[in-house]
Amino acid sequence: MFEFVQNIFSFNQESPLTFTGKEFWLFYLVVFFGLCLVHKRLNLRSLFLFAVSLFFYFKTSGFFFLILIFSTLVDFFIGKAIEKSNKELNRKLWLTLSVISNLGILVYFKYSYFFADFINDMAGTDIQVVDYLAQWSNQFTGSTFRIDKILLPVGVSFYTFQTISYSVDVYRRKIKAVKNIFDFGFYVSFFPQLVAGPIVRAADFIPQIYKPFKLTKVQFGMAVFWILNGLLKKMVIGDYLANNFIDKVFENPLLFSGLENLFALYAYSLQVYLDFSGYTDIAIGIAALMGFKLPVNFNSPYKASSLSGFWHRWHISLSGWLKDYLYIPLGGNREGTFGSYIMIGVICAFVVLLFGELWLFGIFAAIAISIIVFCMLFPSFKKQIDTNINLIITMLLGGLWHGASWNFVIWGALNGFGLIVSKFWKKISPYRNSKLWVTHAWKVFLTFNFITFTRVFFRAGSNLHQNPKEANDIALERAENMLVKIGTDMDLSIFGTFLYSYRMVLILMMIGFVVHWLPSSWKTWYKHTFVRMPVVLKVLVVVAVVFVIIQTMSADKQPFIYFQF
Repeated sequence: MFEFVQNIFSFNQESPLTFTGKEFWLFYLVVFFGLCLVHKRLNLRSLFLFAVSLFFYFKTSGFFFLILIFSTLVDFFIGKAIEKSNKELNRKLWLTLSVISNLGILVYFKYSYFFADFINDMAGTDIQVVDYLAQWSNQFTGSTFRIDKILLPVGVSFYTFQTISYSVDVYRRKIKAVKNIFDFGFYVSFFPQLVAGPIVRAADFIPQIYKPFKLTKVQFGMAVFWILNGLLKKMVIGDYLANNFIDKVFENPLLFSGLENLFALYAYSLQVYLDFSGYTDIAIGIAALMGFKLPVNFNSPYKASSLSGFWHRWHISLSGWLKDYLYIPLGGNREGTFGSYIMIGVICAFVVLLFGELWLFGIFAAIAISIIVFCMLFPSFKKQIDTNINLIITMLLGGLWHGASWNFVIWGALNGFGLIVSKFWKKISPYRNSKLWVTHAWKVFLTFNFITFTRVFFRAGSNLHQNPKEANDIALERAENMLVKIGTDMDLSIFGTFLYSYRMVLILMMIGFVVHWLPSSWKTWYKHTFVRMPVVLKVLVVVAVVFVIIQTMSADKQPFIYFQF
């Protein structure tokens, strides 16, 4: 009995609590039962859900839950201080403290390695990174975490952005500071969206905390639909493609033909969507069952007919966050501000550190001088720089947000320049006003292929656990090898053999893309058809879906892709 209780209240790194495990659904049943007991007392509800969310994060990330508590406490008291301050300078200082403390956490956990490597290379030192949180945990709890390797806390990029936006919105007087620490803690740590989003704005979520629990029959049906939809996306299609095709090809592209590399790239583009949107669907569903509404995070992104359209449909909560808290404050598409050029300088310095070569400073300086000269000679050129510099900054920082890797920098830069080219092309395109379906289909095809080919850098930079320098080199090499194989080894004579050998993979890819590209009206129809079903039929559908998931589950569990960010 003691061992059973000990297992419940201990963290096992090999089996974290995630949506795809039966342990999570047992946990959720207990939470839902507890919510039924306390839902009428709003303060007690917040305390209960804050506590179980901390427990969920502990079971997902171990003692990293202390970082979550730290971030919660800091921004709760900073928010109150900002609201009470009458002097603008004091308000700005408190906001700066919030931004520095939250970004400091991100920098420590995501970028310590390459800062240490750069200093060691330049100064001939031998600085070693130390996970101080693991060290303290070992000292005070008797745990045995490694202290010579910094592990990234799951979801840290999401909840730190969430708390930053709260402080900014209080500063802008868009919202009032939360008065109850348990209400604020519940907002920051709400477990359905804690570890992979969507990033929730305080103005949207906090008012829900003070509303009584409500769950209609229609809301219940829709919530169950989203949960089933997410599980099918992730576990039936996404995980199968990863385990049986994608991971093998990306691990060593040179062992496979150009055709296999090409289809692996298309399969990954489908997988990353199914995996991430599947998580969001499940999060929306389980939150709705508890009476809370989370924002839509995906809107059929591969239907987009332009790059800007794609980024309005993909990871909407992050795109919106970057727009409201970075892009617009820097000047948006109106002009480049002093802050814009400072930010570009910081990014260039970051890239130099990442590459570890000081001669890059000379390259960047020469480019900067050339741009300044052109701006002086051609005022129209300066206007184009001013209106697009913030777009490049936003996409580059979006890439670096994913990690300190050349591959993420390249991925962000390609998307940034792609957006600029797309914007210019719209102005001169002879087809911009065309209503022909062929024209629209061609635009969708081009957009999808551009996004897919930039993902070769995104995927190659992910899932590497070596020394950061080695991981960087391996990631670039894999991306290069894959592109070379696609460009030089496209032997179509093996197409028939390829179709037969990968028939199950190709069938699931076809199902995934076809469902994705279905008209929105069709999707609305089958969602509402499920919602209107009698309870008995709903139960049968749930049983059938669970049966399919069990039959297709692999022994190799695939973690959610965005857990690593």
